[in-house]
Amino acid sequence: MTLTRFAPSPTGRLHVGNLRTALHNWMLARKNGGQFHLRIDDTDAERSREEYVAAIRRDLAWLGLEPDGEERQSARLDIYEAAFVRLRDAGRVYPAYETAQELELKRKILLGRGLPPLYDRAALGLSEGERHEKEAAGIRPHWRFLLDHDRPITWQDGIRGPQQFDPAQLSDPVVRRADGSWLYMLPSVVDDVEMGVTQVLRGEDHVSNTALQVQIFEALNAPPPAFAHEALLVGAEGKLSKRLGSMDCDALRAAGIEPEAVVALLARLGTSLPVEPVADRQALLASFDLSTFSRAPARFAMEELERVNRGILHQLPFAAVAERLPAGMDEATWHAVRPNVSRLDEAAQWWQLVTGPVALPDLSAEDRAFVAKAAAALNWGDDPWKTLTTAMKQATGRTGKALFLPLRLALTGKPHGPDMGELLPLIGETEARERLRRAAGTEGI
Repeated sequence: MTLTRFAPSPTGRLHVGNLRTALHNWMLARKNGGQFHLRIDDTDAERSREEYVAAIRRDLAWLGLEPDGEERQSARLDIYEAAFVRLRDAGRVYPAYETAQELELKRKILLGRGLPPLYDRAALGLSEGERHEKEAAGIRPHWRFLLDHDRPITWQDGIRGPQQFDPAQLSDPVVRRADGSWLYMLPSVVDDVEMGVTQVLRGEDHVSNTALQVQIFEALNAPPPAFAHEALLVGAEGKLSKRLGSMDCDALRAAGIEPEAVVALLARLGTSLPVEPVADRQALLASFDLSTFSRAPARFAMEELERVNRGILHQLPFAAVAERLPAGMDEATWHAVRPNVSRLDEAAQWWQLVTGPVALPDLSAEDRAFVAKAAAALNWGDDPWKTLTTAMKQATGRTGKALFLPLRLALTGKPHGPDMGELLPLIGETEARERLRRAAGTEGI
């Protein structure tokens, strides 16, 4: 069974780039009849916050990406410890005693010589006595994973194709800090093994991590999952980042964006498929295919999301929005105003065209006379707007804008808006006649 995971660290709010990764993992699982799991990577106790954990859950729920299971790394420390002991006993992790300052100095020297800043494995040359001396002096080691330099690291990437790395050109990664806390590398691999993750879909900024983790999977005698790395999402300011405060769900909600619009945009952004206002998730799932993903960075633009949002709103049935519409607004009114809304809260201004009051238009004397005749000619029936405009065309010879605009202004106070054929029956005969008389200046006569 396909099992994917979304593994955010609760150190900030999710931005649209994170949401895109979560969505694609959800789609990959659902497309294959599998499961989508949430894993909270909260081993960084200093930066992790419970409010961010709650926000992650809330954001996924808003988008309809309910996970089939949830794990928290902070509750799995014993599992990581056991894996660490196995690797240590097998000689695949080793203690290193350099300070951050010493490592930075080594790095600068290598860069100054035009060499890649790779760790020189000096810690492996320490004798047991030298290690004891350092620890007796209060120097606690950090721990590195020992890469096997004898063969290349390879995998078939679901988006990038065949991948190959020379492990001799990579530094042995630090997997545990001197204070005993964990870095990303080892816990992530252990979790993928223990959770049964079959496919890891994440950003291309993890490609080098994958090269290192492939060897960690092998050292734990576990087959690695299938990997796929998608191009990053960029915004107007460049790479999206939690620290930059890039667009998050709260900002999207405040901007009047529907969750289905976010899904429709992010589902296809960065693929060869057209970005369209597709409200049917099954249709999006049917077209989801990693082979359509581009290697080039995809640009997120709020203008495009707003375009998709308009298209989504114009499709949403009354039942999908009823609880968020103004009190009293019924299905017929929603159907009438729906083509004119870019965000749902705009429905209130169009609802006022039905409930009133509406602005008194500034009409010419000729148009006021025309509207006065319309008030007298108003004859309710199955299609009062068509009946009225047909009668006024025959009576005055007016056509086009000269015929329709004064009537719309008199009835709604606006030069544009919902289709009058749908709107006029909602206004009602008595109110419509009063508005026409008011606009004509004949009210009460």
